Amino acid sequence: MHSLKLPFHIHRERLPRKRIVGPSFAEDEDLKKVLKSYQSNKIRTTKYSFLSFLPKNLFEQLHRIANIYFIFLAALNFVPVVEAFQPEVSLVPIVLVLSVTAIKDVFEDFRRFHSDRLVNRQLCDLYSSAQKDYVDCCWKDVRVGDFVRLSCNEIIPADMVLLYSSDPRGVCYIETANLDGETNLKQRQVKFGFSESSPENFHSRIECENPNNDLNRFRGFIEHASGVRVGLHSSNVLLRSCTIRNTETVIGIVVYAGHETKAMMNNSGPRYKRSLLERRLNRDILWCVALLIVMCLIAAVGHGLWLKNLKDPIFQVDGEMSPALAAFYVFWTMIIVLQVLIPISLYVSIEIVKLGQIYFIHNDLDMYNEEQDSRIQCRALNITEDLGQIQYVFSDKTGTLTENKMVFRRCSIFGVEYPHEENARRLAVYEEDPNRGASRTVTLKSACSRKSLTCRSLSCNRSSVSLHTLTAESGEEDQLSSHPQAKTAAFCSPMAKDVVPDPALEKKLNSLCSSLLHLSDGLFKTTSNLELTYITDFFLALTICNTVVVSSPGQPRHVMREARTPLKSLEEIKVMFQRLSFSPFTTMSTPQMKSSPRSFTSRLFIRGKSGSLTFPTPTNNSPSCPNPEPESYEETSSLKDEDGSSGEDSEDELLYEAESPDEAALVHAARAYHCTLRARSPENLLVELPGIGSLPVRLLHVLPFDSNRKRMSVVVRHPLTGELVVYTKGADSVIMDLAERPKGRKAPSLYSHIREQTQKHLDAYAREGLRTLCIAKKVLEEEEYDVWMKRQLLAESSIENREELLLESAQRLETNLTLLGSTGIVDRLQEEVPETIEALQRAGIKVWVLTGDKQETAINIANACKLLRSSDQLLTANCDNKDACAALLNELIVEVQCGQEGVSEQREDPSSGSTGFILAIDGRTLDWALQEDLRSSFLELSRKCKAVLCCRSTPLQKSKVVQLVRDHLRVMTLAVGDGANDVSMIQVADVGIGISGQEGMQAVMSSDFAIPRFHHLRKLLLVHGHWCYHRLANMILYFFYKNVMYVNLLFWYQFFCGFSGSVMINSWVLILFNLLFTSVPPLIYGVLDQDTAADALEEHPELYQAVYVPSIFWITILDAFYQSCICFFIPYFALAGSDVDGLSFGSPINTSALFIILLHQVIESHTLVRICGSQVVLVTGPQCCDGPEPRSEPMVCFCVADMDSCARLVSQRCLLFRLRAALQHLLHRLQPPHQPAGGGASAAEHAPLLRHLCRHHSDGPDPQVHTQTHTDLFVHVIIKTK
Repeated sequence: MHSLKLPFHIHRERLPRKRIVGPSFAEDEDLKKVLKSYQSNKIRTTKYSFLSFLPKNLFEQLHRIANIYFIFLAALNFVPVVEAFQPEVSLVPIVLVLSVTAIKDVFEDFRRFHSDRLVNRQLCDLYSSAQKDYVDCCWKDVRVGDFVRLSCNEIIPADMVLLYSSDPRGVCYIETANLDGETNLKQRQVKFGFSESSPENFHSRIECENPNNDLNRFRGFIEHASGVRVGLHSSNVLLRSCTIRNTETVIGIVVYAGHETKAMMNNSGPRYKRSLLERRLNRDILWCVALLIVMCLIAAVGHGLWLKNLKDPIFQVDGEMSPALAAFYVFWTMIIVLQVLIPISLYVSIEIVKLGQIYFIHNDLDMYNEEQDSRIQCRALNITEDLGQIQYVFSDKTGTLTENKMVFRRCSIFGVEYPHEENARRLAVYEEDPNRGASRTVTLKSACSRKSLTCRSLSCNRSSVSLHTLTAESGEEDQLSSHPQAKTAAFCSPMAKDVVPDPALEKKLNSLCSSLLHLSDGLFKTTSNLELTYITDFFLALTICNTVVVSSPGQPRHVMREARTPLKSLEEIKVMFQRLSFSPFTTMSTPQMKSSPRSFTSRLFIRGKSGSLTFPTPTNNSPSCPNPEPESYEETSSLKDEDGSSGEDSEDELLYEAESPDEAALVHAARAYHCTLRARSPENLLVELPGIGSLPVRLLHVLPFDSNRKRMSVVVRHPLTGELVVYTKGADSVIMDLAERPKGRKAPSLYSHIREQTQKHLDAYAREGLRTLCIAKKVLEEEEYDVWMKRQLLAESSIENREELLLESAQRLETNLTLLGSTGIVDRLQEEVPETIEALQRAGIKVWVLTGDKQETAINIANACKLLRSSDQLLTANCDNKDACAALLNELIVEVQCGQEGVSEQREDPSSGSTGFILAIDGRTLDWALQEDLRSSFLELSRKCKAVLCCRSTPLQKSKVVQLVRDHLRVMTLAVGDGANDVSMIQVADVGIGISGQEGMQAVMSSDFAIPRFHHLRKLLLVHGHWCYHRLANMILYFFYKNVMYVNLLFWYQFFCGFSGSVMINSWVLILFNLLFTSVPPLIYGVLDQDTAADALEEHPELYQAVYVPSIFWITILDAFYQSCICFFIPYFALAGSDVDGLSFGSPINTSALFIILLHQVIESHTLVRICGSQVVLVTGPQCCDGPEPRSEPMVCFCVADMDSCARLVSQRCLLFRLRAALQHLLHRLQPPHQPAGGGASAAEHAPLLRHLCRHHSDGPDPQVHTQTHTDLFVHVIIKTK
């Protein structure tokens, strides 16, 4: 173990003060005070307490201006001089609204309280210094500095630094499904040796960063009293909510507890966003306030003028009050009288409607994925209507448009391409029969969580309870644990595992170490030594340059048996090479070893830890040989059965659990060539090579993949040559830049040839739509590695700027690489992706693809998913500098403008097809295009294009693109992705969609909605989005209509009562108008109404359109004024001259107004419309009104007296929009004509009218119109919507 000895006080002076953690039972009083200042492990997610509920809830509700407004009116009504009616009556509306909201908040908060109590009362083993042993303790009593002992399948109660593992190598496996949704196991490593029985002897201190929500980062170090400092990373930390797997016992010291843990800091709950419709609603509310003020001013002025002109009144009037003061008082009285104009119940109704809409979206079986056992999740509860207003969709490619199930397809090594034709035919078979590629493993998942309940280890006796299923029954879990096929591994489908090797490459690889080389047919006469070196290093890199966890079905992942093939000694390998008279592994320059072969072998294969891979080395009789030559190897008990037997494992029983599908695909490909990864420990790998057997590989360092470097590397001791080798794999654009020509006379021309051929193969792979990776290596000198390691350790042990230092250290190592070859990996499109994108484009939504893949790959995928058609013109933007980018953007803008003029001329010719422009821009050019001075040009160009492909884009670039389009074009944006690299883009967009795919739940946890597959986006937007938007928009318009219409009845009455503020309606009726008489119908309408059937919306995406525009609002207001005049003046003129009193006059007005308002709601409803006068019935539902037996499929039925009646009804405003969509189906779906004697009017007479109506939604050719007329003169038209 590498460590640095530095004085303790130097670190304290150099580093800012961070969190200090030590044993909670330490005698240091200062340390105890520090530990007590940290939060306990008790969690509390409730918003209120018993004492704080009333003031806090009231304060939160007062954030709504409408509530403040009605509280002000209720208080104003207590002032006698402006009192309009009984003061207590004015309190009813606001008290009722506040009470309903408070009851809802109490119910939600009680559920959170119950969940918190269950979690806080979970038990764990906590070390007690008084009893000198571990005792049972509730989670809520755990504090920072406590030692916690956990067993297999137990959930981690707090964030802990791992100090001990029962595994002899100090390894612990955890499942993070509760945290990020990933079911593949993660490996954690003990950084500092610690004995289970000696917590009292732990005198070190841990210094780490303050709590944060980054799940993949932990900065800190353990510092001893002697000054030795050991860096800590995320691989040394156990996070709360994760589950211990396949490890008997682990012990850790708590560093973060309670709400300071990373799990709790990421648990933000449902996201709250303000929808666009809600923002428009606030604007319209202000218009209503302005209208209210105008009406009150009119009443006040009218009352002042009336008093001024009043002479000899026959009734009592306060003559002492001036007309101006009286007008002032009347103004405030009218504010109270006309308060109904502001819809107090609208906000509550919107919340209830949205909950109902979310319920039906959540339970839509069409958006359920049986394979993943997952359905749509609605995480944002208040932006459902935004789904119906989307204008731009930004989509990731890998895992979003594609399956993210990577399958090895072909490769290139040493500049030679191996097409793997048999492998291509195998993949074609899987595409024809997708069920063959499905995994046959059995998993059981909760309906509310993607967490897979994997099988238990035979040695683990304790059971675990998931944080998400604390109240669930345990019977299902027990049944699963006994299921023989419950074992599963990530990214291990038969399609990915069954790779068919290329015959030529297999011969070259197998001939390398074949023991029957003297019987060869002369293959080696045509195969160069250097090429064999490249091939061996290539497959060795595929095998070990990863973080794959190796396991077998019947054993834990850290226990593996001996391999079937016995290990051969290096002496035997050398003898085989001598028979060939060449040494393939000495072609590249090999560093001279400074020590003897015996000491080198000892350093290479012997570790001082018990239970590790140990290989005793006999005396070497050839000291002049630079390579170690042990005669035999033995595996210790860690590679054998627990009972000491050396049973054999079949290769087919190995399971690989990878963190990404790319890693799994490459490991399976290497295994197909008999380069098998047999076992893994933190410092050693066991690799089986063809013809040689299992060899140990010393793993010195791992530089993990990150989105900035776009590559990962491992530093190993070569198992045959003993060299220090860096193997690197990553994106071709990065590896090609890092690869340089080696020194030598012949090397430059040869290496240039390899580089050129590999680049050609990469371009060909990209044109086929394959994901490309490059493989490279670098041989290190001993001194070079020692210098780099010291800098790396300093970077790892630093707290400030650790990421920057680690990036700089990795870049220093990954230079001057030797290019070995490249791979092409297939990632198939998901089902129905082309149809989904086509439907979105027909709906007027622009689709952009933001991907990190090559430009050729993105273009190929765009062709496959119909984003790029044969009639479209592709524009590519690849520039080397900013000036060239600016010139190219201007040039492309001119080209698009000229092209659009030509397209507009072609559209006049119906025979010509539609043409569009598709822009493909790479990451470097996109960087310049996003700069301040080029943004406008990029936006102008992209607006004119049908779609945009952003290639080689980073996560930061994705978010910048979405933000640029959203802010500058002022459009509604939606971002959809499945991985952690899509999180920033999802959070920036107006609506974020996460796909619960192969890369965990990071995207889902950051999203507003989560869907299992991309094609579910079609129904989510075109159907549910359309419905939610239309329902809410029409409900809001109806609220404005009914309130304005009802208030105007009181306003017209003021003209006949001297503008005195008197009312002709009972005050209770006036107050309960919104809360009781007209409250339920809008709720039913907002949740259940369907203006168009679901299948019709999917078949005709053009119906996806906006309806809530400012003109509609003012038309609704004018309509309300008109209807109020009718309702008021007809009874007025009817009762003119009679002796009825005010309330008797108001009764018919109030009754007729309520009837008309409710009838208006029935007429506006699309699901059931019955207008008896014209005999028109529109019914949508599971059954049709026609036929002797009910039908199972959805139907739409029309019953019209004749076509003349239908034509007359079209002119009515209430049916215009409905009939447009329905008549579109009428033109396509009706039966052939049948005209009996005496039938109604011919359908052909009204065909022009029908065609005219349908042109509002379709520009296609006019179909024939047919009807079926019965003897009763009723035409029954059955339109099937499925």
